[in-house]
Amino acid sequence: MKKISLYTLLFLSICLASCEKFLDLKPTNALLSENAIYDAKTSRAVVNAAYSNLKNYYIQYDLVLGLLPGDNIFFGGSQSQNIELDNHAFTVTNSAIVGAYQANYSLINLVNWAISEIPKVEDFQLSVAEKNKLLGEAHFIRALAYFHLVRSWGGVQLQLQPTRDLNSLGDIPRSTALETYNQIFKDLKLAEDYLPNDDASTRNRIQKSVVYGIRAKVNLYAGNYDQVEEDANKVIENPKYKLVTSYSDFFQVPFLSSESVFELSATANNTGVSASPWLPSTGTPRGSYEFRPTQALIDLVNNPEVGGERSTLLGKRGDDYYGKLYHTLNPSLNSIYVLRIADLYLIRAEARILAQDQNISGALTDVNLIRQRAQISPLPESLTADEILDAIHNERRLEFALEGDRWYDLVRTQKAEEVLGVQPNFWLFPIPQVDILGDPSLKNSQNPGY
Repeated sequence: MKKISLYTLLFLSICLASCEKFLDLKPTNALLSENAIYDAKTSRAVVNAAYSNLKNYYIQYDLVLGLLPGDNIFFGGSQSQNIELDNHAFTVTNSAIVGAYQANYSLINLVNWAISEIPKVEDFQLSVAEKNKLLGEAHFIRALAYFHLVRSWGGVQLQLQPTRDLNSLGDIPRSTALETYNQIFKDLKLAEDYLPNDDASTRNRIQKSVVYGIRAKVNLYAGNYDQVEEDANKVIENPKYKLVTSYSDFFQVPFLSSESVFELSATANNTGVSASPWLPSTGTPRGSYEFRPTQALIDLVNNPEVGGERSTLLGKRGDDYYGKLYHTLNPSLNSIYVLRIADLYLIRAEARILAQDQNISGALTDVNLIRQRAQISPLPESLTADEILDAIHNERRLEFALEGDRWYDLVRTQKAEEVLGVQPNFWLFPIPQVDILGDPSLKNSQNPGY
């Protein structure tokens, strides 16, 4: 692995311990070992644990890293790590940054075990088809974890084998961003090959369309604009997925609407994103009101010619506006929307503008579908390509206003300095100090500016 810090290993051990109700391990030491995955039950359990850890990553870190450095949300609480993110004062010891970095590597190590050991399992209760499905899910989750890493930290260490004991940890230098993206694409191709075609209703497990959709998004980030449309088309043309009629329909109980390509569900016993940080501290239900919409976002979504129906993202109590995307409380049943069909339309629209064979009319059609659903007027055909591109970016800001993309969109479009005043040296988060100090292969590998 990247030479995992002791903290990362402890984190992994805790995660595995929390999954004991799914995973009946044979006796082993603190690290997962070969005898932990030995039959159908334990093969399924390790992949279920990966899903659980993936959901925990989105709940604990993705929204914080993707929203607080942006311009849609500001932090009204007292936690220093979130205040630093809000003020773009990223540090090598920030607990949110450190936790996110190490959580991704813990997740990667977990699915590395699945990829390594499930092919060896001989159990009549584990069919070849199910084994392939589990392997496809594991490869996809590894790709997604590396996508989290590369868009947050740039090129990273590529750990592709499970950590079997502390003595097996070798020095792995940082890869470039291109090499990291190449590994993501390799895993996504394997996931595509292993996974079955979509069924008619599943939206909270990984199937082929999830792979196609995420690969379209990864190609957009990687600048491979000519390769986006083929994958985006496979999802958009699948009748299983369609824009819901009213914008707010996708985040209403019972969730899992036709809008969701991949949604991580919550239950009463396995909760989702908490509404508490979003809800005001007065009124009913009452929250801590730590994540608050900026005045700029309030003005935009409440402008009927810009926000349209997306004004339903915000509520108001007295003078306080608050986010309503995550609205259930006690228990928190709010889903995590990893990928929505609206994202695929805007991804395809952007790629159509930036591809070598530019398709301006196609891009305009895509973005106008999103505007039509929001009940705002379509963009005129007289707009230039650059004007349409700006419009797409503006639509992304509102369409996913309370989801975890805004900071990353500003960075990948190189607008973080213009919009936020953040210089390019700080568009990537710092590698955690504990990992720099604990791994000689990371010496002199810190991101610029830290």
